[in-house]
Amino acid sequence: MNNQKQQKPTLTGQRFKTRKRDEKERFDPTQFQESIVQGLNQTGTDLEAVAKFLDASGAKLDYRRYAETLFDILVAGGMLAPGGTLSDDMTRTEFCLFRAQEDLETMQAYAQVFNKLIRRYKYLEKGFEEEIKKLLLFLKGFTESERNKLAMLTGILLANGNISASILSSLFNENLVKEGVSAAFAVKLFKSWIAEKDINSVAGSLRKVGMDNRLMELFPANKRSCEHFSKYFTDAGLKELSDFARNQQSIGARKELQKELQEMMARGDPQKEIIAYTKEEMKKSNLSEQAMISMIWTSVMSSVEWNKKEELVTEQAIKHLKQYSPLLKAFTSQGLSELSLLLKIQEYCYDNIHFMKAFQKIVVLLYKADVLSEEAILKWYTEAHLAKGKSVFLEQMKKFVEWLKNAEEESESDEEEAD
Repeated sequence: MNNQKQQKPTLTGQRFKTRKRDEKERFDPTQFQESIVQGLNQTGTDLEAVAKFLDASGAKLDYRRYAETLFDILVAGGMLAPGGTLSDDMTRTEFCLFRAQEDLETMQAYAQVFNKLIRRYKYLEKGFEEEIKKLLLFLKGFTESERNKLAMLTGILLANGNISASILSSLFNENLVKEGVSAAFAVKLFKSWIAEKDINSVAGSLRKVGMDNRLMELFPANKRSCEHFSKYFTDAGLKELSDFARNQQSIGARKELQKELQEMMARGDPQKEIIAYTKEEMKKSNLSEQAMISMIWTSVMSSVEWNKKEELVTEQAIKHLKQYSPLLKAFTSQGLSELSLLLKIQEYCYDNIHFMKAFQKIVVLLYKADVLSEEAILKWYTEAHLAKGKSVFLEQMKKFVEWLKNAEEESESDEEEAD
């Protein structure tokens, strides 16, 4: 028996045919550019005809593969090299965004061309957004007029929902910011965006992508203040935007302040320190005492784990608020602040069902601690209360209010006798 392994037959010199679909087509944007430029040069300035040409060409040309080249041509007339300059050795077209007339109407017509193209070829959506981000990074390579047209177009596209406001992150590029390019571009962009929609729509889009608190980043660090932002955009005719940014800044400052207050209380910092810190921050952020007392109330009530039993929570609340009454007193020097605090207490007791029966006891405690005056309590009782739990809380306060009124009348008659 032959123990030697039998050799397997081998194939030599055999040729395999490669199937067409397995062949990797060479990436050749030059040929693609030639076809698009030729078509645009033939259709000319008629944007309706341009839209039809682009629609039809999508069936013959590989838009998916050459999306960047396609958008470069439609915006700048040819393929863009890094930095935003046009490649010299390529055929280009004059029929593009950068060669168009610099006015809002023309930019709206161009926005329609992009809109139709992307609606027809949905897969271009992501590529288009990437293109806009890239173009924003290339701003220094464009002329002022080209930047203005791109800014107007971008504003219109944002208003129509063709692109997400997240593209604005490109404007926070350090070099663009440092040279003032970002802020100038943003003026034109927001003007056309607001002209198409309104400031509420702009605010909604910015919030959606977390850009509402980042607008200050359009300026260098040494100019990143609410005052500078406000003046710059107000002088440019965008007061609505500067008001929005100021409001956002204020909301941000409040959140930070509230967080710090809660941390100070959790650490058990002395109330004198908390009062001094809060007064300084209040001045810095230009906050009213009414806004401040609302925040302090929220912080005080958030700094403790409340008992779930109604009969025990009142006792716990009284003990806790007695401890913090000096802090509350420091920020109720005005009648309006006292009223704001009363409304916050009413709202809190209504929203937290275990506190429904605690309202009267809390108010009486704060009255005795000189945080709330009888004038504020009577005003709240007669006209300034909220609708939330109104009947329950007014009923709870009835006897105490009667006592206050009698005490007031007795005091007045004593004064008359003294006179």
